[in-house]
Amino acid sequence: MAELFHLALQRPDAERDAFLHAETPDDEPTRSAVLRLLAADSNSGDFLAAPAIGPGFSITNAATDAPGSSLRRVGRYRLLRPLGSGGVGHVWLARRDDGQFDQHVAIKLIRRGMDTPAELDRFRQERQLLARLEHPNIARLIDGGATDDGLPYLVMEYVDGAPIDEYCRRTSATLAQRLALFRQVCAAVQSAHQNLIIHRDIKPGNILVTTDGRPKLLDFGIAKAIESTFGDATREALTREGRLLTPEYASPEQLRGQPISTASDVYSLGVVLYQLLTGVRPWDGGDLVRDDRPPPPRPSTRLHSRRPTRPAS
Repeated sequence: MAELFHLALQRPDAERDAFLHAETPDDEPTRSAVLRLLAADSNSGDFLAAPAIGPGFSITNAATDAPGSSLRRVGRYRLLRPLGSGGVGHVWLARRDDGQFDQHVAIKLIRRGMDTPAELDRFRQERQLLARLEHPNIARLIDGGATDDGLPYLVMEYVDGAPIDEYCRRTSATLAQRLALFRQVCAAVQSAHQNLIIHRDIKPGNILVTTDGRPKLLDFGIAKAIESTFGDATREALTREGRLLTPEYASPEQLRGQPISTASDVYSLGVVLYQLLTGVRPWDGGDLVRDDRPPPPRPSTRLHSRRPTRPAS
């Protein structure tokens, strides 16, 4: 059900019902459960005001806040506001305020109702994979632990930035500047590959550029260990989520559910580069795994046809 919810979440609201009927034609209970989760997700803007905030959280009051306000805490961190949500979890901006030092971080928590054994295992392994990575262009793991009810959480470097494509548009980045940013992203992916980790979800939304112009690769939630000392059950949990992907950026082998390698990340990097150079993806809509799909137009052709969005040289 978690996989189905994640896939439905990536589709426009108007398409979700038809998608769920096509995926679960004879399973009304599952379809209804996923629809309830989607409805809850659409109301996540009210999450901060909700009195029930999930297992493992504690609520306290502080004189430094407005009278009657509630502070959500995870361990030594105080949750400030949601930054985003995905198929199985929420990411929050938080602040460490245990009196030792002050620091803003991003905390990833499993969504209520998604704490199945498989998802908990995958979440813990994401934390283990991140612990192996140390690169200036990868958002680093700071801390981790478990809530009072035993649910794992990740404490990550907080990256205050914009998706790489949006950053380039907003700053009117030149061609040289776009390529310089992209080279740094490639260095981050190379570092992950050297640590035997395939990201599997490289896309502009997972590459944030800070205000000082440094790209950071985020979200190793569906990453795969190429070779691992983990047990067989863990390896299975890491690899069985093949459909948890972003179709527009996924490689053909990912879309077909075939074995993948570092080449899958390289393919996704190519899609991102094409978008940075032209302002559009190589392919939009249609069957992304069609065998007779023609190659996309050359970036130079797209640039000439979209001259107003062409990056300056």
